[in-house]
Amino acid sequence: MSTDRRESDSSSDLRRSRLSERGERADRASAVPARVADGTVVPIERGRAESLETPLYDPRMSDVDHWGRSEHAREIARRLYEPLYSQWFRAEWEGLEHVPREGGALLVANHAAAIPSDAPVIMHGIEKELGRAVYGLADYLFVSIPVVGTLWSRGGGVPAHPDNAYRLLHDDQALALVFPEGSKGPGKHYSERYKLRRFGRGGFVETAMRAGVPVVPIAVMGAEESMPILYKNRTLAKLFNLPYVPLTANMLALGPLGLVGYFPAKFRLRVLPPVHFDVPPDQERYSRSRVMEEADDIRELIQQELYKMLQQRRSVWFG
Repeated sequence: MSTDRRESDSSSDLRRSRLSERGERADRASAVPARVADGTVVPIERGRAESLETPLYDPRMSDVDHWGRSEHAREIARRLYEPLYSQWFRAEWEGLEHVPREGGALLVANHAAAIPSDAPVIMHGIEKELGRAVYGLADYLFVSIPVVGTLWSRGGGVPAHPDNAYRLLHDDQALALVFPEGSKGPGKHYSERYKLRRFGRGGFVETAMRAGVPVVPIAVMGAEESMPILYKNRTLAKLFNLPYVPLTANMLALGPLGLVGYFPAKFRLRVLPPVHFDVPPDQERYSRSRVMEEADDIRELIQQELYKMLQQRRSVWFG
Protein backbone atom coordinates (compact mmCIF):
# COMPACT_ATOMS: atom_id res chain seq x y z
CA MET A 1 0.00 0.00 0.00
CA SER A 2 2.75 2.43 0.88
CA THR A 3 4.47 1.48 -2.34
CA ASP A 4 1.38 2.43 -4.36
CA ARG A 5 1.20 5.80 -2.56
CA ARG A 6 4.83 6.56 -3.33
CA GLU A 7 4.29 5.70 -7.00
CA SER A 8 1.23 7.99 -7.08
CA ASP A 9 3.18 10.88 -5.49
CA SER A 10 6.00 10.39 -7.97
CA SER A 11 3.55 10.51 -10.91
CA SER A 12 2.02 13.73 -9.55
CA ASP A 13 5.46 15.35 -9.21
CA LEU A 14 6.30 14.36 -12.79
CA ARG A 15 3.05 15.86 -14.12
CA ARG A 16 3.66 19.11 -12.22
CA SER A 17 7.21 19.31 -13.57
CA ARG A 18 5.99 18.84 -17.13
CA LEU A 19 3.29 21.49 -16.71
CA SER A 20 5.86 23.91 -15.31
CA GLU A 21 8.18 23.36 -18.29
CA ARG A 22 5.28 23.92 -20.71
CA GLY A 23 4.44 27.18 -18.96
CA GLU A 24 8.02 28.42 -19.21
CA ARG A 25 8.12 27.59 -22.92
CA ALA A 26 4.85 29.43 -23.45
CA ASP A 27 6.22 32.48 -21.63
CA ARG A 28 9.29 32.44 -23.83
CA ALA A 29 7.17 32.10 -26.98
CA SER A 30 5.07 35.11 -25.99
CA ALA A 31 8.13 37.36 -25.69
CA VAL A 32 9.66 39.46 -28.50
CA PRO A 33 13.29 40.53 -28.74
CA ALA A 34 14.33 44.14 -28.23
CA ARG A 35 17.75 45.77 -28.37
CA VAL A 36 18.78 47.63 -25.24
CA ALA A 37 21.30 50.44 -24.92
CA ASP A 38 24.38 48.23 -24.46
CA GLY A 39 23.67 46.29 -27.65
CA THR A 40 22.41 43.05 -26.07
CA VAL A 41 19.11 41.41 -26.95
CA VAL A 42 16.69 40.60 -24.09
CA PRO A 43 13.17 39.12 -24.13
CA ILE A 44 10.32 41.55 -23.49
CA GLU A 45 6.72 40.65 -22.87
CA ARG A 46 4.64 41.15 -26.02
CA GLY A 47 2.13 43.37 -24.29
CA ARG A 48 4.85 45.78 -23.16
CA ALA A 49 6.81 45.90 -26.43
CA GLU A 50 4.75 48.67 -27.98
CA SER A 51 5.10 50.91 -24.95
CA LEU A 52 8.91 50.88 -24.84
CA GLU A 53 10.84 53.81 -26.25
CA THR A 54 13.74 51.58 -27.36
CA PRO A 55 13.10 50.45 -31.00
CA LEU A 56 12.86 46.79 -31.84
CA TYR A 57 15.98 45.12 -33.12
CA ASP A 58 16.34 45.54 -36.90
CA PRO A 59 18.47 42.78 -38.47
CA ARG A 60 19.04 44.68 -41.74
CA MET A 61 22.63 45.76 -42.36
CA SER A 62 22.08 47.94 -45.47
CA ASP A 63 21.74 51.73 -45.58
CA VAL A 64 20.38 51.78 -49.15
CA ASP A 65 17.48 54.22 -49.53
CA HIS A 66 14.42 53.80 -51.74
CA TRP A 67 16.36 55.20 -54.73
CA GLY A 68 19.23 52.74 -54.33
CA ARG A 69 21.63 55.33 -52.91
CA SER A 70 23.93 54.18 -50.12
CA GLU A 71 25.64 56.73 -47.89
CA HIS A 72 28.30 54.13 -47.10
CA ALA A 73 28.96 53.68 -50.82
CA ARG A 74 28.99 57.46 -51.31
CA GLU A 75 31.54 57.84 -48.51
CA ILE A 76 33.84 55.32 -50.20
CA ALA A 77 33.29 56.99 -53.59
CA ARG A 78 34.13 60.42 -52.16
CA ARG A 79 37.40 59.14 -50.72
CA LEU A 80 38.40 57.46 -53.97
CA TYR A 81 37.30 60.34 -56.18
CA GLU A 82 38.74 63.19 -54.13
CA PRO A 83 42.30 62.95 -55.61
CA LEU A 84 40.86 63.05 -59.16
CA TYR A 85 38.61 65.98 -58.23
CA SER A 86 41.12 68.13 -56.37
CA GLN A 87 44.48 67.17 -57.92
CA TRP A 88 43.75 65.98 -61.47
CA PHE A 89 40.83 68.21 -62.50
CA ARG A 90 41.60 70.84 -59.80
CA ALA A 91 37.94 71.88 -59.80
CA GLU A 92 37.08 75.43 -58.78
CA TRP A 93 33.59 76.74 -58.08
CA GLU A 94 31.94 80.14 -58.35
CA GLY A 95 28.47 81.04 -57.16
CA LEU A 96 27.86 78.12 -54.81
CA GLU A 97 25.72 80.46 -52.72
CA HIS A 98 23.04 80.06 -55.41
CA VAL A 99 22.55 76.37 -54.53
CA PRO A 100 19.74 76.13 -51.94
CA ARG A 101 20.86 74.85 -48.54
CA GLU A 102 17.49 73.17 -48.04
CA GLY A 103 14.48 72.24 -50.14
CA GLY A 104 14.31 70.82 -53.64
CA ALA A 105 16.06 72.28 -56.68
CA LEU A 106 16.79 71.04 -60.18
CA LEU A 107 20.43 71.53 -61.17
CA VAL A 108 20.88 71.93 -64.95
CA ALA A 109 24.28 71.91 -66.67
CA ASN A 110 25.98 71.50 -70.04
CA HIS A 111 27.24 68.00 -70.81
CA ALA A 112 30.50 66.82 -72.42
CA ALA A 113 33.31 64.20 -72.78
CA ALA A 114 32.92 60.84 -74.51
CA ILE A 115 32.58 59.28 -71.04
CA PRO A 116 31.01 62.26 -69.23
CA SER A 117 33.30 63.66 -66.55
CA ASP A 118 31.05 66.53 -65.45
CA ALA A 119 28.39 64.60 -63.51
CA PRO A 120 30.73 63.16 -60.84
CA VAL A 121 32.54 66.51 -60.52
CA ILE A 122 29.26 68.36 -59.86
CA MET A 123 27.88 65.73 -57.46
CA HIS A 124 31.15 65.40 -55.54
CA GLY A 125 31.77 69.14 -55.39
CA ILE A 126 28.35 70.07 -54.00
CA GLU A 127 28.42 67.25 -51.46
CA LYS A 128 31.93 68.26 -50.40
CA GLU A 129 31.36 72.03 -50.24
CA LEU A 130 27.74 72.17 -49.05
CA GLY A 131 27.14 68.79 -47.43
CA ARG A 132 23.99 68.15 -49.51
CA ALA A 133 23.40 64.91 -51.37
CA VAL A 134 22.87 65.22 -55.13
CA TYR A 135 20.93 62.64 -57.16
CA GLY A 136 22.06 62.37 -60.77
CA LEU A 137 19.39 61.61 -63.40
CA ALA A 138 20.96 59.28 -65.98
CA ASP A 139 19.83 57.71 -69.23
CA TYR A 140 18.34 54.20 -68.99
CA LEU A 141 21.06 52.88 -71.31
CA PHE A 142 23.73 53.84 -68.80
CA VAL A 143 21.80 52.57 -65.78
CA SER A 144 21.13 49.19 -67.44
CA ILE A 145 24.84 48.31 -67.86
CA PRO A 146 25.66 45.39 -65.50
CA VAL A 147 27.73 46.33 -62.44
CA VAL A 148 28.14 49.93 -63.68
CA GLY A 149 24.41 50.57 -63.28
CA THR A 150 24.40 49.17 -59.75
CA LEU A 151 27.43 51.21 -58.71
CA TRP A 152 25.85 54.32 -60.23
CA SER A 153 22.65 53.71 -58.24
CA ARG A 154 24.58 53.23 -54.99
CA GLY A 155 26.35 56.51 -55.71
CA GLY A 156 23.12 58.45 -56.19
CA GLY A 157 22.19 57.75 -59.80
CA VAL A 158 18.49 57.56 -60.71
CA PRO A 159 16.90 56.63 -64.08
CA ALA A 160 15.95 59.84 -65.89
CA HIS A 161 12.16 59.91 -65.92
CA PRO A 162 9.79 62.83 -65.13
CA ASP A 163 8.08 60.85 -62.36
CA ASN A 164 11.40 60.08 -60.67
CA ALA A 165 12.47 63.71 -60.93
CA TYR A 166 9.14 64.92 -59.50
CA ARG A 167 9.35 62.60 -56.50
CA LEU A 168 12.94 63.63 -55.79
CA LEU A 169 12.15 67.34 -56.00
CA HIS A 170 8.63 67.50 -54.55
CA ASP A 171 8.36 64.57 -52.13
CA ASP A 172 11.97 64.27 -50.97
CA GLN A 173 12.89 67.96 -51.35
CA ALA A 174 16.25 66.84 -52.73
CA LEU A 175 18.78 68.22 -55.20
CA ALA A 176 18.56 66.54 -58.61
CA LEU A 177 21.05 66.97 -61.45
CA VAL A 178 19.98 66.74 -65.09
CA PHE A 179 21.69 67.34 -68.45
CA PRO A 180 19.03 68.44 -70.97
CA GLU A 181 21.37 67.91 -73.93
CA GLY A 182 21.17 64.18 -73.28
CA SER A 183 23.60 61.94 -75.17
CA LYS A 184 24.03 64.64 -77.86
CA GLY A 185 26.16 66.65 -75.43
CA PRO A 186 28.97 64.15 -74.77
CA GLY A 187 28.64 62.89 -78.36
CA LYS A 188 29.81 66.19 -79.88
CA HIS A 189 32.91 66.29 -82.07
CA TYR A 190 35.82 68.31 -80.61
CA SER A 191 35.27 70.99 -83.25
CA GLU A 192 31.78 71.60 -81.74
CA ARG A 193 33.00 72.00 -78.16
CA TYR A 194 31.12 74.43 -75.92
CA LYS A 195 28.31 74.79 -78.45
CA LEU A 196 25.26 73.62 -76.53
CA ARG A 197 22.81 71.34 -78.27
CA ARG A 198 19.06 71.84 -78.05
CA PHE A 199 17.63 71.25 -74.56
CA GLY A 200 15.17 68.61 -75.70
CA ARG A 201 11.51 69.58 -75.45
CA GLY A 202 11.89 71.41 -72.17
CA GLY A 203 10.68 68.53 -70.02
CA PHE A 204 13.00 69.57 -67.20
CA VAL A 205 11.23 72.95 -66.98
CA GLU A 206 7.79 71.35 -66.79
CA THR A 207 9.01 68.97 -64.07
CA ALA A 208 10.37 71.89 -62.02
CA MET A 209 7.10 73.79 -62.49
CA ARG A 210 5.05 70.81 -61.35
CA ALA A 211 7.29 70.20 -58.33
CA GLY A 212 7.29 73.90 -57.39
CA VAL A 213 11.10 74.18 -57.28
CA PRO A 214 13.64 76.45 -59.03
CA VAL A 215 16.07 75.51 -61.77
CA VAL A 216 19.71 76.25 -60.91
CA PRO A 217 21.85 76.58 -64.09
CA ILE A 218 25.52 75.52 -63.94
CA ALA A 219 28.11 76.35 -66.60
CA VAL A 220 30.92 73.76 -66.72
CA MET A 221 34.27 74.40 -68.41
CA GLY A 222 36.90 71.67 -68.73
CA ALA A 223 34.86 68.56 -69.45
CA GLU A 224 35.09 69.08 -73.22
CA GLU A 225 38.89 68.70 -73.13
CA SER A 226 38.99 65.84 -70.61
CA MET A 227 38.00 63.26 -73.26
CA PRO A 228 37.46 64.90 -76.68
CA ILE A 229 35.96 62.96 -79.60
CA LEU A 230 37.91 63.02 -82.89
CA TYR A 231 35.83 60.53 -84.86
CA LYS A 232 32.53 58.62 -84.49
CA ASN A 233 31.83 55.27 -86.11
CA ARG A 234 28.17 55.29 -87.12
CA THR A 235 28.20 51.71 -88.39
CA LEU A 236 29.28 50.28 -85.02
CA ALA A 237 26.90 52.61 -83.19
CA LYS A 238 23.97 51.29 -85.23
CA LEU A 239 25.16 47.68 -84.88
CA PHE A 240 25.33 47.88 -81.06
CA ASN A 241 22.37 50.26 -80.73
CA LEU A 242 24.48 52.94 -79.05
CA PRO A 243 24.23 56.73 -79.36
CA TYR A 244 27.83 56.87 -80.61
CA VAL A 245 31.04 54.81 -80.77
CA PRO A 246 33.90 57.31 -80.53
CA LEU A 247 37.57 57.51 -81.25
CA THR A 248 38.99 59.90 -78.67
CA ALA A 249 42.28 61.75 -78.38
CA ASN A 250 42.79 59.83 -75.13
CA MET A 251 42.82 56.52 -77.02
CA LEU A 252 45.48 57.80 -79.42
CA ALA A 253 47.64 59.29 -76.67
CA LEU A 254 47.23 56.70 -73.91
CA GLY A 255 46.42 53.47 -75.74
CA PRO A 256 44.12 51.07 -73.85
CA LEU A 257 44.23 53.34 -70.80
CA GLY A 258 42.60 56.02 -72.95
CA LEU A 259 39.33 54.06 -72.90
CA VAL A 260 38.72 55.30 -69.35
CA GLY A 261 41.57 57.72 -68.61
CA TYR A 262 40.89 61.46 -68.70
CA PHE A 263 43.22 64.29 -69.66
CA PRO A 264 43.99 66.65 -66.72
CA ALA A 265 41.90 69.55 -68.00
CA LYS A 266 41.26 72.33 -65.50
CA PHE A 267 37.61 72.40 -64.37
CA ARG A 268 35.80 75.63 -63.62
CA LEU A 269 32.16 75.56 -62.61
CA ARG A 270 29.96 78.66 -62.31
CA VAL A 271 26.56 78.44 -60.63
CA LEU A 272 24.07 81.01 -61.91
CA PRO A 273 21.17 82.53 -59.94
CA PRO A 274 18.14 80.22 -59.60
CA VAL A 275 15.34 80.54 -62.15
CA HIS A 276 11.92 80.63 -60.48
CA PHE A 277 8.64 80.06 -62.31
CA ASP A 278 5.62 82.09 -61.27
CA VAL A 279 3.14 79.26 -61.82
CA PRO A 280 1.16 77.09 -59.38
CA PRO A 281 2.63 73.61 -58.82
CA ASP A 282 0.93 70.26 -59.45
CA GLN A 283 -1.07 71.41 -62.46
CA GLU A 284 -2.20 68.76 -64.92
CA ARG A 285 -0.51 70.61 -67.80
CA TYR A 286 1.44 73.78 -68.50
CA SER A 287 1.64 76.02 -71.53
CA ARG A 288 3.87 74.30 -74.08
CA SER A 289 5.06 77.61 -75.51
CA ARG A 290 5.93 78.87 -72.01
CA VAL A 291 7.85 75.67 -71.22
CA MET A 292 9.85 75.83 -74.45
CA GLU A 293 10.56 79.53 -73.97
CA GLU A 294 11.89 78.99 -70.44
CA ALA A 295 14.04 76.05 -71.60
CA ASP A 296 15.54 78.13 -74.42
CA ASP A 297 16.23 81.01 -72.03
CA ILE A 298 18.05 78.71 -69.58
CA ARG A 299 20.07 77.20 -72.41
CA GLU A 300 21.04 80.69 -73.58
CA LEU A 301 22.04 81.70 -70.03
CA ILE A 302 24.46 78.78 -69.79
CA GLN A 303 25.74 79.31 -73.35
CA GLN A 304 26.53 82.99 -72.82
CA GLU A 305 28.20 82.26 -69.48
CA LEU A 306 30.41 79.64 -71.14
CA TYR A 307 31.52 82.18 -73.76
CA LYS A 308 32.50 84.59 -70.97
CA MET A 309 34.43 81.87 -69.12
CA LEU A 310 36.26 80.83 -72.30
CA GLN A 311 37.33 84.44 -72.95
CA GLN A 312 38.77 84.61 -69.43
CA ARG A 313 40.59 81.27 -69.65
CA ARG A 314 44.34 81.44 -70.13
CA SER A 315 45.02 77.72 -70.57
CA VAL A 316 43.09 74.45 -70.99
CA TRP A 317 45.34 72.83 -68.40
CA PHE A 318 45.85 75.65 -65.90
CA GLY A 319 42.60 77.63 -66.18
